Amino acid sequence: MQMTELAKAVIAGDRRALARAITRVESARADHRLEAVELVANARAAGRQALRIGLSGTPGVGKSTFIEAFGMMLVAQGLRVAVLAVDPSSARSGGSILGDKTRMERLSREPAAFIRPSPSQAQMGGVARRSREAAALCEAAGFDVVLVETVGVGQSETVVAEICDLFILLLAPAGGDELQGVKRGIMEMADMILVNKADGDLKPAAMRTRADYAGALHLLRRRAQDPEGFPKAVCVSAVENDGLAEAWADMQALADWRRAHGHWDSRRAHQARHWFGEEVRRGLLAVLDREPAKGSMAALGARVEAGELSPEAAAVQMLGLLGRA
Repeated sequence: MQMTELAKAVIAGDRRALARAITRVESARADHRLEAVELVANARAAGRQALRIGLSGTPGVGKSTFIEAFGMMLVAQGLRVAVLAVDPSSARSGGSILGDKTRMERLSREPAAFIRPSPSQAQMGGVARRSREAAALCEAAGFDVVLVETVGVGQSETVVAEICDLFILLLAPAGGDELQGVKRGIMEMADMILVNKADGDLKPAAMRTRADYAGALHLLRRRAQDPEGFPKAVCVSAVENDGLAEAWADMQALADWRRAHGHWDSRRAHQARHWFGEEVRRGLLAVLDREPAKGSMAALGARVEAGELSPEAAAVQMLGLLGRA
């Protein structure tokens, strides 16, 4: 199928076409990369936008359970929901389980929902390399909300904030004191903090954790893109569906405020520039995997391993060769 035809099928809401399109943008083949650029450009011509929500949190915090309960609530309101779940890839074998879809059994059966697990493929920051393009395709397919679930690695997982309109951090009760809240990195990127599992015996601990983080958020410097009261910390229970409607209302209020005050468009423009820089950096790194740079790297690496050159001196030589190329 030609990329123009595939883009038209995606825009028409064909779920199989959307799955094929995401597979194409995730491919690492050089010819597929050129086709993917054309495909995404044609899809973006539809001019559609969805609310992109990034969800991060440590393993075991209940991200998949929350996404299923949250997604079911949105579908019940007549919204179409796409879920891009990123699964960690093995550093040894390169494989991924891609089991997030099986955790969302009810949501996966909903006609108005689309769930796509993707391998991280050693990409740092908790997202897959082409998650942004996959989100753009889901927007073109007419989904109202796109949820991007990160792998859940912790403080360094901030790349998703450069993909989404809202960045939500899920925490477990008794996950640490308020000192965690003033750590730079993932905490200062969050637009909302949701303390999950606020039910049963864990509810008192969840209330204390929410209070700790709410206090810590006040210590962070005020951001221009936040209205009064944001970022905020709230308690939710994905098991009991408690607090989900309130959290969704807060997300909508924040998104509407940013649209009205120009922060929505400026954020997306900044993200586009960020990913332009990333694409250039990735392209430069790809040069190292091709000749003659690949052979030079191997030769200098052998000299470093033999103790003839220090890593720093070899790096200077390699960069000099690249500069003359």
